Amino acid sequence: MTDITLTRTIPAAAPAIYDAWLDVSSPGGPWYGAARVILDALIDGLFYHCVVHEGREWAHYGRFTILERPRLIAHTWLSEGRRGLESTVSIRLDEAGAATLLTLPCWRAR
Repeated sequence: MTDITLTRTIPAAAPAIYDAWLDVSSPGGPWYGAARVILDALIDGLFYHCVVHEGREWAHYGRFTILERPRLIAHTWLSEGRRGLESTVSIRLDEAGAATLLTLPCWRAR
């Protein structure tokens, strides 16, 4: 199992960042620029997005496990590149004055 923690202070309010993360048309979200996206941002809602890299399509799948606006998003993550190993991605948003501290507390390969 691998755990990694990443943090970044973003000069925006937590609700705006939360909404951008779940907006497929937002350049600040993980889905932006994908060749195809299906996203159902509900608990147990599924997502699929396909990115093209080096002329090949790579599909990514998962489901949302926690959605607590504007503080927390968690979802599973699975792709061919991970050889079938599912990860859990958590995004925590904490106020930091006029900005927001975004923390990706863990990427876990099961």
